[in-house]
Amino acid sequence: MSSTTGTVERAFEAALYTDTHDALDAGASILAADPASDAELARRGREFVAAAWRRGWQPADVVRLVRRDLDDVHVRLVSALIRAQAPDDRARGPRWSAQLDDLSPEEPPRTDRFTHATTVLELYRLLLRLPSLEPLDEPKRHDSRRPASRMLTRIRALLAKAEATGFPEEAEALSAKAQELMARHSIDEALLDAQAPAKDAPGACRIGVEAPYEQAKAVLLDAVAGANHCRAVWNEAYGFSTVVGFEGDLEVVELLYTSLLVQATTAMTRAEAAQRAGGRRRTKTFRQSFLAAYAHRIGDRLAQAAETQVTDDLLPVLATREVAVTDRVDEMFPETTTTRLRGITDEAGWTEGAEAADRAQVRARPPLD
Repeated sequence: MSSTTGTVERAFEAALYTDTHDALDAGASILAADPASDAELARRGREFVAAAWRRGWQPADVVRLVRRDLDDVHVRLVSALIRAQAPDDRARGPRWSAQLDDLSPEEPPRTDRFTHATTVLELYRLLLRLPSLEPLDEPKRHDSRRPASRMLTRIRALLAKAEATGFPEEAEALSAKAQELMARHSIDEALLDAQAPAKDAPGACRIGVEAPYEQAKAVLLDAVAGANHCRAVWNEAYGFSTVVGFEGDLEVVELLYTSLLVQATTAMTRAEAAQRAGGRRRTKTFRQSFLAAYAHRIGDRLAQAAETQVTDDLLPVLATREVAVTDRVDEMFPETTTTRLRGITDEAGWTEGAEAADRAQVRARPPLD
């Protein structure tokens, strides 16, 4: 064992396997006293990142958890480690590549050696203790006749306009058009699957569902997933839901959920300001009730829309895909539990949230010919 390796090992033994501040200070002191150990310390960080991938974690998952539990400096540090490890990683899919592109480009700030070592050890403590998650290998396409990404580009543009407009009627019309395109995109994918000799298998992705008001957000995501032929399983402890479905449907779930959440937050902020102007101050209960009502009403309306999106002759195709998605969920999550929304006590918040959902509604598309 080299001297630098021995330094890092002593620091890890002192700091990584206990949660006390004294242990952290001891480990940081060991590292700060030996500048020659920096390269080995960075190499071990890349190993921690690679180990996280083997446990089923993805870049966005790790960054989300670090942002929640630590500080911005740790987010910059883990982003740098992920970028440094990427050239040694195996080939991944486009969703993984997009997560790498979203990493913070900012390097960790320059500080004294002791402060830097403390930051590194705090991050490594978290990485070391990551549990195993369900692996999310991206499905491989078997048919080159898939619809081009132009459709998703149009959907994304429509939802961006819906989020930006200050006029509820315009937001509703734009969201409705986006949902219509989403339905067409999903049906096109399903028909190609039915015609292709080798069909795609359902895949999965994780979507952040973070505090505050994460229960209501999880309900909203579940509603969006169900309306688009997917299933969502919420992991409350780590702040995400795993959405299972066919790749084209997964993409539209991400788009629609994000758009509806942005619209909900915008509407909630306006409604809350009006409530405060009237002398009310119960911000937390108002927001929680608002988002819960919004999620509940959006779920009802999306379910109604889903019932009229296809004609009878297409039902067998979609039913086959639904069975495949259900089987994949059961395989990934053999044990799940249900939860009920808590803390919904503000009547004004519930009313305002339901009305906002009505304004953001997505109407059913006309039956397909």
